[in-house]
Order: sequence, then C-alpha cells, then structure tokens
Amino acid sequence: MYEYMTYDYILERMLSRVPDTIDKREGSVIYDACAPAAAELAQMYIELDINYNLSFVDTASGEYLSRRTAEFGVLRFGATPAERKGLFYNSANALMDVPLGGRYSIGDLTFVVKEKISTGTFKMACETPGTVGNEEFGPILPIDYVASLSRAVLAEVLVPGEDDEPDDELRQRFYAAVNEPAFGGNVADYKQRINAIPGVGATKVYPVWQGGGTVKCTVIAADWTPPSQTLIDEVQTIMDPTVNRGQGIGQAPIDHVVTIAGVTGLPINVETTLSLATGVTPGQLQTDVEAAISSYLIELRKDWFLQQQLVVRTAQIDARILTVAGVEDVAGTTVNGSSANLTLGADEVPQLGMVTIHG
Repeated sequence: MYEYMTYDYILERMLSRVPDTIDKREGSVIYDACAPAAAELAQMYIELDINYNLSFVDTASGEYLSRRTAEFGVLRFGATPAERKGLFYNSANALMDVPLGGRYSIGDLTFVVKEKISTGTFKMACETPGTVGNEEFGPILPIDYVASLSRAVLAEVLVPGEDDEPDDELRQRFYAAVNEPAFGGNVADYKQRINAIPGVGATKVYPVWQGGGTVKCTVIAADWTPPSQTLIDEVQTIMDPTVNRGQGIGQAPIDHVVTIAGVTGLPINVETTLSLATGVTPGQLQTDVEAAISSYLIELRKDWFLQQQLVVRTAQIDARILTVAGVEDVAGTTVNGSSANLTLGADEVPQLGMVTIHG
C-alpha cells in the first residue's frame, strides 16, 4: 500500500519544502537534518504496511491470522498425536498382554499403551504431537520393566498424527465457514464437524444416501491415505454411534442415520520406456521415477474431496518423469496396462503400485 514511500521519495519531498535560497545539497546542514528523519519515516511506513496486511485474513499469517479467524469462531487446529498399533511378544514368540499406561521408546519418541485391541495387540499414543509420530516403525523398548516381555513392535498407523494447521488450510477453512454456513445437519455442517476430528484429512458427504434421513460420509486420513478401520470407527462413534443410530446421541442431528466409510486405495502400476542420458541406467533412476510418480498421486489424493472422480493421466505421469535428472524422453507409458487415462471411482484414490522402466 505504501510502496512508493521510500527513503529517497520522503527525503526529496521534505527538501522540496525548504526554500531554494538555502543550500540543500548532500552534506549541507538541512540535508543532514532531514536525512535521519526520512529514514525513520520510511521504516515507519514499512511497519505500517506490514500491520495493515496483518489485519486482513487474506494477507495475515501466524498468530495474527489465528486471532483474526478466532473472531468468527474458527480456531486453528493444534497438533495431534499419532495412534499406532503395538504388538507384544513373550519368549515363546506368542502375543501377550501388557499393562495399560506402559511407556515404550523408539528413536527420540515415546509411545504409551492406550487401549487393548486384542490379545497382545494394543493401541498406542505418541507423547509427541505431530506427523513425527507417523514415521517410525519397528522394535520398541520398554522404559519400565515388563515381566515376560521378549520383544515389542510398533506397527501400522491407526490414526495419523497432525502438525499445527498451516496458514493456508486455516484460511481456506475460514472462508468455507463464512461463505458456507454450517447449520442443522446440512452438507457444510457435516464437512466441518468431521474434518475437525483428529486424523481426518477431508470428507465427501452424500445426503439422502439410502432415502430420507440417511447420510453417507466418506473420509480420507490426514496423511492422505485410506483411513484405518480404527479411524473410521472413531468417526462413526463421534457422529452417530452404531448403537441407537439416528437417536441424536452423536453430533449428527436426531433422525439422521449416518454411515461413515473410508476411501479405498487403487494400486497404480506404471510401465514406461525412457530415453536416458549417456551412462545412465534404468536401475539408477528407479527410486527417483517412483518418487516423481508418487508425488503426482499424492496431489490427486489431496484433491479427491473436490472432485466427483479422480483421473490419473498418462500425460501428467510423463511430465513428472521428465523432471527426473537423466531422463531425456518418455514413450509408451501405460497405467494399469492401458495407455488411456484411468478414471477412478467416486471414493477411490490412487496409490503407487509397481513401476516398470525399460531403457
């Protein structure tokens, strides 16, 4: 807003108010008196412009964006801990039960035994909130002695941990709350309520799914993968428990029978022929090509809730492969055995399968 209010502009404007009968050249008394004031005023305008932008949602950031959206009841989502499956074995390599509340370490993280799933299988919560709890897999060590325990393993992610909500996501959620008011079980109401549940990334709502009063909501996990059954069950219980469904015990309105489902992952097998730079072999590029294709599929999964159906496009795959250093050309790319684009079902999302490279 005040880009033109530079040091030179302000100084020139100040000196223009001084009569020409007075020496205004650089180094003169009046010049040296005005220059420091012009520098301070230029800095003031910079600060004024920053604070002006922090007063609007579309340009605010950090704490100031949080304070601005909070005025409308939209609060930034804080980091949430990951919930993982833990497996516990005795010396005979048989699953065994361990005490609830026990703490186990892996790397720099500590997980707490939260809930029993079945014999020797427990839900564990990471003490450190955020996506860091989704990353480690493998052996975990008890912090306190556990009788008869031979080994313990940290297995699959049940509910993904999430970091503090980024500015862009908070801003978009604010716009949705203001422009699409949630009320009385409308589509916006379901989306906002379910998306606020830890571990949920996005939601599609199908009203009047099986007649009046029925609603189907399909969710994708916060790490943009198909959700675990544990997460689906948690969302179901919060929205409309399977016991006494439609009675308004959950967050869904009375007489709304809500069914929570998860997206299903469809493996995407890619086969392609590459022209490579001199001295480069297909095996050297395998990992980079897989990463490029995987990045494209993640972008599609993040866009799932905005589309009726996702389309995996061979041209897009070719374009991503061409960004890999050492690849000079791409030909004959097929997706799941076909050179045509692949259209997925309404609740399907693409996941990387086999990538076959011919040189």
